[in-house]
Amino acid sequence: MREKGYYRYAAIHGDSIVFACEDDLWHVSNKGGLARRLTTGKGEFFLPRISPDGSTIAFSGQEEGHQEIYSMPFDGGAPKRLTYLGGMMAFTLGWSKDSSQIFFSTEAKSPYVKEAEAFSVSAAGGESKRLNLGHVATLSKNADNRLVIGRNNTDPAKWKRYRGGTAGDIWVEEKKGGTFKRLLNLDGNVVWPMWIKERVYFLSDHEGVGNIYSVNADGGDIKRHTNHVEYYVRYPSTDGERIVYTAGGEIYVLHPETGENQKIEVRVPQATHQIARRFVEAKDNIEHFSVHPEGHSLAMIVRGQPVTMPFWEEAPIQHGAGSGVRNRHSEWLNDGKRFVVLSDADGEERLEIHYADRLKEPEILSGLDLGRSIEMVVHPHEDQVAIANHRQEILHVDLKSKKVKVLDQSKAERITGASYSPDGRWLAYSWSDNPQTSIIRICDLKNGKVRDVTSAIRMDISPCFDPEGKYLYFLSNRDFYPIYDDMQFALGFFKSVRPFIVTLRKDVSSPLVSKPKSFGQTDKNEEEKKVNQKVQVEIDFEGIQGRIIGLPVEEGKYRQLFAVKDRMVFTDYPVKGIRPNQTWMDEEEDNGKLIAYDFNEQRAATVATEVGIVSQRPFTTLATYKTKKRLRVIDLSAPLPEEGQEPKVPAGAGRKSGWIDIERVKVMIEPQKEWRQMFEESWRLQGHHFWTADMS
Repeated sequence: MREKGYYRYAAIHGDSIVFACEDDLWHVSNKGGLARRLTTGKGEFFLPRISPDGSTIAFSGQEEGHQEIYSMPFDGGAPKRLTYLGGMMAFTLGWSKDSSQIFFSTEAKSPYVKEAEAFSVSAAGGESKRLNLGHVATLSKNADNRLVIGRNNTDPAKWKRYRGGTAGDIWVEEKKGGTFKRLLNLDGNVVWPMWIKERVYFLSDHEGVGNIYSVNADGGDIKRHTNHVEYYVRYPSTDGERIVYTAGGEIYVLHPETGENQKIEVRVPQATHQIARRFVEAKDNIEHFSVHPEGHSLAMIVRGQPVTMPFWEEAPIQHGAGSGVRNRHSEWLNDGKRFVVLSDADGEERLEIHYADRLKEPEILSGLDLGRSIEMVVHPHEDQVAIANHRQEILHVDLKSKKVKVLDQSKAERITGASYSPDGRWLAYSWSDNPQTSIIRICDLKNGKVRDVTSAIRMDISPCFDPEGKYLYFLSNRDFYPIYDDMQFALGFFKSVRPFIVTLRKDVSSPLVSKPKSFGQTDKNEEEKKVNQKVQVEIDFEGIQGRIIGLPVEEGKYRQLFAVKDRMVFTDYPVKGIRPNQTWMDEEEDNGKLIAYDFNEQRAATVATEVGIVSQRPFTTLATYKTKKRLRVIDLSAPLPEEGQEPKVPAGAGRKSGWIDIERVKVMIEPQKEWRQMFEESWRLQGHHFWTADMS
């Protein structure tokens, strides 16, 4: 079967065009037609440049980790790696006239991120040589070896109509050689200069959309050569006579002398192994998990698909409509027979109620104005949920009546940490009046009245009620004890967070004051299971800010907070420096500790190590945490380890260790359906989170 692909990074030589599609390189006639695949790499190959003698293709690749420069025979063959620099980027720029040297740019030898320099490497391989041109993103030489270089930027389409300090800039070498001057000043992103005879052609969006322009060698006589109004021109290249580029995933060839601009119709064979259905393991794709009310099963989102499974017995069940739909935030309802999930099957997010045994069809709640959910929590008794969304609102949704009520909204930041009281009357959450501070608020769901619990000091987050309804716990960085820097005379606040307690009534004493009790304990497990159904939470808001008490533990990097009877449980993470090549997209940390503070024993102890994200069913004693692509269930009411000891956990899955057997979960993937869903969700995110008409 033949289909159109999304074509990028085209290069032209003679009657041939080489381009990238599906992360591989392809060859097609300059008249178009059926393309032939040249590479079958595991990584990405892009930015091909054909040698002047037509024998070799140089290109950038990520076949072995970092971007490096590769080459291969023009007719195909095994790629040969030419550089071993270890940078974040390596861009193929072109060839020397005698086809012996390949020019490229990289930041591998620069002390600054994205501060690329120009290098050359022999077509046969060997040591890379710096060209000593300073900052260079792209370059081009004319017949007299006169250079023109592009700086800062390479692709205006990634940041349309950007006019900031890193916008593209073009410098041209003086005729005598050795010195450079700025070629022109345009109010746009000016990139990819290319010599064709005595003119410099380039890509610019100074008139709104990226198109090809040219000027003479002195920067005058500007001319426009293309007229794209819907899609930007991207990554143009030249063979010295013609310019080939892509726009909107299509390939075009521009003939500057005649002004002809030809769209090349290209077909690529489907890559069957890439579109064939397959099964993926859960351990690499767990996005969300929640514990069953009775503590024997999980509801998970695995690669966008809902899955329910007992911890160790019976088979997992996949729910939902498959790869064409993404699901998020699966949470059990109180009967334990159903769970609620957010689905984008309608094109916008909707709530769905699924039956765990799949004996009934899901209940669909369409047409509710939810926005995009950031967090969702379930009411402790009713078929109701609270949703914090991207509009910085906190919503209360009745799943039976299908009514949505906006409880509160922040003008500064998203609302986080929604938590119901054990009787379901109150909802606590973290709310911001400005981007620098947040406070804890409580909404009375009976009348919608909102009250402030804390005052704005820094950041108050992660509120939760204790199961008996006496206290509200939260985390706050309001302990400012500076730490000296090891490298310079400076002070910083690397650990400033501590757990805090609010007594909800005036007649409730601090849990940090020990009470008399009999010697020996009776088993109260059954009573504790029912305590949140009996309790009625009353709150004295008058003077509540004066009843805030800090837990007697050292400041730390605490992130999540949970409550069980007579205990506060929280995660703590070490201070860690930024490692080389670390990015914000690195995997979540799983080197934390789960610490429990027991009010009866008046001490804290570590109950789990190597902890990542934690999920607890409120007002139960069970929690599940993720670490190193594994899930483990833990009883938060179990006896604390002795002073100075850390828990020892058996390795294998089972009840003794708590490790959940997720190896038995595999989800079927249909790639083409996934790709369409990804595209549509990306478009939706742009519309909801970024685009407004007055910024277009």
